[in-house]
Amino acid sequence: MTASSPTTPTAPAAPVAANAAPLAGVRVLDLTRLLPGPMCTLHLADLGADVIKVEDTGAGDYAAPALRGLVQRNKRAMRIDLKQPEGVAVLHALARTADVLVEGFRPGVMERLGVGYPALAAIHPKLVFCSITGYGQDGPYRDEPGHDLNYCALAGVTDQIGRAGEPPALSNLPVADLLGGSLTAAMGLLAALFDAQRTGRGRHVDIAIADSVLAHAVVPMISVVKHGQAQPAGTDKLSGGLACYGLYRTRDERHLAVGALERKFWDSFCEVLGREDLKPQHLPADAAGTAALRAELAEIIGSQPLAHWQQRFAGSGCCVTPVQRLEEALDDPHFRARGMVVQPADGGPRQLACPVKMTGYEFALYRAAPTPGQHSDELLAELGYGAEQREALRAAGAIG
Repeated sequence: MTASSPTTPTAPAAPVAANAAPLAGVRVLDLTRLLPGPMCTLHLADLGADVIKVEDTGAGDYAAPALRGLVQRNKRAMRIDLKQPEGVAVLHALARTADVLVEGFRPGVMERLGVGYPALAAIHPKLVFCSITGYGQDGPYRDEPGHDLNYCALAGVTDQIGRAGEPPALSNLPVADLLGGSLTAAMGLLAALFDAQRTGRGRHVDIAIADSVLAHAVVPMISVVKHGQAQPAGTDKLSGGLACYGLYRTRDERHLAVGALERKFWDSFCEVLGREDLKPQHLPADAAGTAALRAELAEIIGSQPLAHWQQRFAGSGCCVTPVQRLEEALDDPHFRARGMVVQPADGGPRQLACPVKMTGYEFALYRAAPTPGQHSDELLAELGYGAEQREALRAAGAIG
């Protein structure tokens, strides 16, 4: 186009319909158990996808009832015995109507059952098939079992969690399972789903939880790049190596989180403390200076209860917050205002809301976590199975 060429005006974007779910019309088959896969599909369900939880007719998803209640909401459920040909046929029928399938079996299991990616892609080429495993579909550890702490440990992440001079610590927020298994899987399958809409071809998305947690270890990786090795836990900038960025015990055995990493925040912090003389000590030149400053801050903060510091630092804008317990966070006015805590209409336990906010859509809890197989008949009817066919499948044990 030359400088004098006319330009075509850009058409205004079509308005988003009121409360239009971004994943409305997307069907997801969820064959996963416990936490990583169900949490991934929870995010999809909360954004409007029709998520169908598929369990076997035996133990099914053996997650604790409380966990099931939290991560299976907004989904429908059915039970299929994939060891029976009739059950495999049902899953094939479901797959023809689906956009995404998420599974968490060990590599090769789905293929042996006749419902692996090659078999399902043959009958529905546009299907996005996402496998979530500990170590991936190939590599020397592919068949090894594992849990969150194993994946974090192997990826060099556990080594970075803890206090200086103490053993590594465990987190009650499963970093690998949720960051690696849930969010990375959601990212990968949504990318493949977007591409499938353009090309008409799905993909097999291979998510290894250990890979994913390793890929996010960017902060300790800085030290590896610069020094050839990671700093010991509790000694790097964000894990305890700086006095201006850390956790300090209060008089009532609570803790204050001080994140005055930048100089402007540190100066404000010192002003709130009434210790402007500490401003020049923001980043001491050596370890001895850091230790001395940390000890002084510990004495100051330890002289008053947490409530005192909450009041003092409220609105100060210097990155200082109380270390709240989860039950306190649920009642925090900010999270309440953001709609992050939901009380089910049936009076059940409180739920954590979808964290994704966007124009034109407001999250809602419209379906409680289903019981195993609760929607089997409903879904089979949608697939065209008549009442007699459904009863025959149930009598044969192919569905539950």
